[in-house]
Order: sequence, then structure tokens, then C-alpha cells
Amino acid sequence: MTAADHFHDIVSGRRRGPLGFIPRGGLWAASLAYGLGIRWRNRRFDRNTGTRVSVPVISIGNLTLGGTGKTPCVEYVARFFRERDVRVTILSRGYGTSHGPNDEALVLEENLPDVPHLQGPNRTALAATAIEELETELLILDDGFQHRRLHRDLDIVLVDATNPWGHGYLLPRGLLREPQSSLRRAHAVILTRCGHVTVEALATLRAEVQRLVKPGTPIVGADHHPLTWRRHDGRECEPSAFSGTPVVAFCGLGNPASFQRTLADLGIAPQLWRTFPDHHGYTRVDVDDLRRWAGQLPENGVVVTTQKDAVKLRIGDLAGRELWALRIGMVMRSGHEAERFEQLLASVEA
Repeated sequence: MTAADHFHDIVSGRRRGPLGFIPRGGLWAASLAYGLGIRWRNRRFDRNTGTRVSVPVISIGNLTLGGTGKTPCVEYVARFFRERDVRVTILSRGYGTSHGPNDEALVLEENLPDVPHLQGPNRTALAATAIEELETELLILDDGFQHRRLHRDLDIVLVDATNPWGHGYLLPRGLLREPQSSLRRAHAVILTRCGHVTVEALATLRAEVQRLVKPGTPIVGADHHPLTWRRHDGRECEPSAFSGTPVVAFCGLGNPASFQRTLADLGIAPQLWRTFPDHHGYTRVDVDDLRRWAGQLPENGVVVTTQKDAVKLRIGDLAGRELWALRIGMVMRSGHEAERFEQLLASVEA
């Protein structure tokens, strides 16, 4: 079990007895201090909305730590504007790397080769570079909801329907980066992974979000759909291609259960399953270990992972078994709210 798995077992309440109760008490006390700091910071930015730049800025973020599907959403919004011939640049902090682009940047580079992606801690400086040197007409802040030093014209907040409130507590007791009441700042909310919860649970979540946002804020349902399996050499196949094939799977995600559910929806039941921490940087030791692990498969088996993991590995097989990565795309659920969301995006361009 990784340290991340251990942490999630504690904050989710799955770890019972003294080994769960005592750490949760300590984490709860720490979350009180964290909450005071976050509220003070937000009040300061409520009075000063950050540095304005000469082009529109759209922020895509969330309330919780871990994966809510931001990267497919960033791709969706960037494509929306590129299809309208708007020059777009993506700005992000670049978590999970000490040099070069991180996994999310590599995925976006692979899927959006005509959209520059700048990474660094000072996104105000990155914005100036994008405008002056790249002649950018619109900026997208990846994971920008808590980064309030740069003024934004549109705040899009993602809420994962499978775990919307991070077990109900602020960090480090739970996964909330700031209180649920912060949704009041959102101009639009996207409920992600809607297909992984019941209709009743989704209706309850929508009602909860409705109470937290400003009146009239669009609340859009979305699903993360498998688009294709892709190999390092560029070959692709249909998402259903490996149903009935011997498979082992691994990933390093903030929400690994989402990948498991997607595989199950595709009729894939991995014989073996491994997880790594989010943004894990794969080493030679990791690859050698994965080769030994994959060698337990029959020779006709395949190894599957996420595109986010595959772009860091840059290899075509493990122990002679082909390695395939699943590319995911965000699909908005049709309806009035989806239309209002696209109108909101178009208004920023205007």
C-alpha cells in the first residue's frame, strides 16, 4: 500500500479502530488552522481580484485535491476556441515535475499540438510571455481556481460526482482545498463522471451545488468517455478492443478508482492491478519492476494504462506484452445548461 492509499483510507473513514481514529483527530485539528488561513487569503483576494492582463483569462479548477478530470476539460475548452481560430495558450503550475513539462502538459501537447502550454509558479509572468511573445488572444489557467493572483474573466469549477466534497473536510482531514461555499465564485460548474453515479445521487448533488452557487450559474453534467487505445508508435484501436483479452492495468492518478470503473465499463477485468501516486515520475527501477510484474501475463495479454502515465514512460511494451494507453475525452450532456455553458464561453471570446 502506498502512502497515498494509506492517507485515503484514513480520511475516508475506511481505516477503523485506533489506527484510524487517532490520526483523523490530529488531521482534523490541523484542518482548523488550514481553514483559517484559507478564509483569510480568500477575503484578501475578494478585495483585490488580481492582476489584469490584456486578453481574456479562463480558469479551470476544482475544490478538492486529486483528479476531477481537469485535463480533458482544459482540452475541451481549448478546442472550443481553436475551432473559432482564437490563439490559445494554457498556463499551469506544473505540479509533479522538477524539470521539463509534467504529465498533464505532455498529454495536452499530444492532443493539442497547436496550443502552447507554459508551466511555472508565476503564472502572471507566464501570461505576459504568452501575450508578448506568442501573440496569445486567450489564456486558459489549468488548475487555477485557487490561484487568484491573476484576474480571470471566467471561473469554471469541476465537481467530481463520485466524491464531490472530498469526504466533507478541509485538508488535511479531508480533500477539500477550500470550503464548499467558495463555489459562490464560480461562473459555471461542471459535474464530472456523471455516468458513474445513480440518477438519484446526481440529482441530489445538483441540488447541493445549486444552493452554493450564485443564482443563474450554469451547472452542466459531463462524462469522461474513452476515445481510443493508443500505442507509443501511434497505432490506435477501439475502446472495446480488449474485452475478453488477458489484461493487467496500472496508473498514477489522483482518482485511480475512476480508471478502474472505466475499464469495467469496457468489459475489462484486469488480472492484476497496480497504483502509483498522482504525477508519479517513473524511474528505471519502476520500469524494471513493471516488466517483472507484466511477465505474469500470458503472451497474448496486454498491459493497459492511462495516457497520462504512458506519455512519461514512452515505451511500447513491458515484458514483450504490448502497452496501450487509454485516451479520454470530456463529453457534455446535452440540454439547456450545456447550451448556456457554450454561450458563456462564446461571450468571453466576444
